[in-house]
Amino acid sequence: MTGMSGIVVVIFILRVLLIVSLFGFLSWAFAAIWRDLRSQGQLISAPVIPALTLIRPSPTGEGEPERASFNIPEVVVGRSLSCDYPITDETVSARHARLSHHHNHWWVEDFRSTNGTFLNDERVSVPTVIVTGDELRVGQITLLIEIAEK
Repeated sequence: MTGMSGIVVVIFILRVLLIVSLFGFLSWAFAAIWRDLRSQGQLISAPVIPALTLIRPSPTGEGEPERASFNIPEVVVGRSLSCDYPITDETVSARHARLSHHHNHWWVEDFRSTNGTFLNDERVSVPTVIVTGDELRVGQITLLIEIAEK
């Protein structure tokens, strides 16, 4: 009987090891799935900012227009070199206007500039949504707006 009880003990130990390894594998699998789901959720919830392109036509009407594209949530336009889109023109204030992306739209906001900010020839007095094809005028400088598709 002693030989039989030794086999029973070995089988019992093997069963316990099998159960422990099975639970270890399942724990590892659930942890891996949980990490993947969390990372996918963060990717999905991360805001996607469509590229904003400011197009400044050539002053003479000849030649290629100047284009500047931005993939950042806020673009400051002004005469100061610290602005994201600096414009060297005396009719443009140092920090003239802000273009910002929030609530899934691009918006324009005037920084109480001296000569005003105009969207499609209407003065901007409150933050206003901008779309592709809009004409933005800061001081005497006209910029065409182009927003990439998401």
